[in-house]
Amino acid sequence: MSDTVLVLNSGSSSIKFGLFEIAAADPILLCKGQLDEHEAKPRLIVKSAAGKDLVETWRDASDADDGHLFADVLAFIEDQFGERSLRAVGHRIVHGGPDYSGPVVLTDDITAKLQALTPLAPLHQPRCLAPVRSLAALRPGLTQIACFDTAFHHGLAPPASRFAIPRCFEARGVRRYGFHGLSFEYVAGRLAEIAPELAARRTVIAHLGNGASLCALRDGRSIDTTMGLTPLDGLVMGTRCGTIDPGVLLYLQQHENMSVEDVQHLLYHESGLLGVSGTSADMRTLLASSEAASREAVDLFTFRAAQQVAMMATTLGGLDCLIFTGGIGEHAKEIRSAIGERLAWLGVRIDAAANGEARERINGGDSAIEVFVIPTNEELTIARHCARMLRAMGTPALNS
Repeated sequence: MSDTVLVLNSGSSSIKFGLFEIAAADPILLCKGQLDEHEAKPRLIVKSAAGKDLVETWRDASDADDGHLFADVLAFIEDQFGERSLRAVGHRIVHGGPDYSGPVVLTDDITAKLQALTPLAPLHQPRCLAPVRSLAALRPGLTQIACFDTAFHHGLAPPASRFAIPRCFEARGVRRYGFHGLSFEYVAGRLAEIAPELAARRTVIAHLGNGASLCALRDGRSIDTTMGLTPLDGLVMGTRCGTIDPGVLLYLQQHENMSVEDVQHLLYHESGLLGVSGTSADMRTLLASSEAASREAVDLFTFRAAQQVAMMATTLGGLDCLIFTGGIGEHAKEIRSAIGERLAWLGVRIDAAANGEARERINGGDSAIEVFVIPTNEELTIARHCARMLRAMGTPALNS
């Protein structure tokens, strides 16, 4: 009997999942799917590893929050893969705070500590932890493992980790943590496979999607990143503002009579591409639009991205490699091209044909910087962490 791990990657309105066999040296994807909980009729979609449709089911909206969809997932796994043993569920948890530098088995105490970090990631943390509780109610004895987006950046040190505020707040955990770590970890590992000569060089990974951030790596380790205490900082995002003058927030409260809750909602849900364009947070919609405000939103997105790539290059003392990943980074050739043009002064040259085809390496022959498009795989990263943890715990089937 082979062992499996169910991986859950919770987003703001849906949960991606994958079932992995973990008996082999590297986890093997058996099926993948998505739970759309915020639609009028919440649905479960499951596809094979090759992308073939396996099942699609709907539930009444009243069933969205009480574990029914997770029960459907477990029932499907038992029906289709019953000969395999489900050993654990691995969760992407956005914020691990100062205490968690690697994966941990979730207990009630640890889950409560992670819940206490909700003010640092109010859009994400509750969504990440909700499935933990649902699955604990459905399968109390099933091991659940947390894998943190902040863990890859845990080694960040001053000055990169520090805010210029009184040191007493830093002692209380107010520092820059960084996010998208599971994505950056995967892409860094993939770079080492396809271009080992670059693995130790000065690299910036641009994870561009509805959430977006950059990571500066040397020797495959994070030494700087654009997100900070929360996932609000840094690049322009779908509905999040990115870097903003703190005085703007004071102005909104003092002169626009906005409450703290109002400002929080504005920054997380009404800003970014949506706020500037006034129409959409979806880059595909904005690129297809002829409206001036849509073009201006795209222009600000690429301006900030190029600006902060240069900032990361300053931390690194130069730049040898630039990698695009994430939904926008992998699929929007126009965005890659625009960012490359803004970085031409740094020696970036993107080959139009290679970029149009989203080849793995897209730099021109005269480029001083190697430029790649590397699709990310956070679910595989989580499965790898879970497999290693289960082996370390002495799970018999995994040691046989």
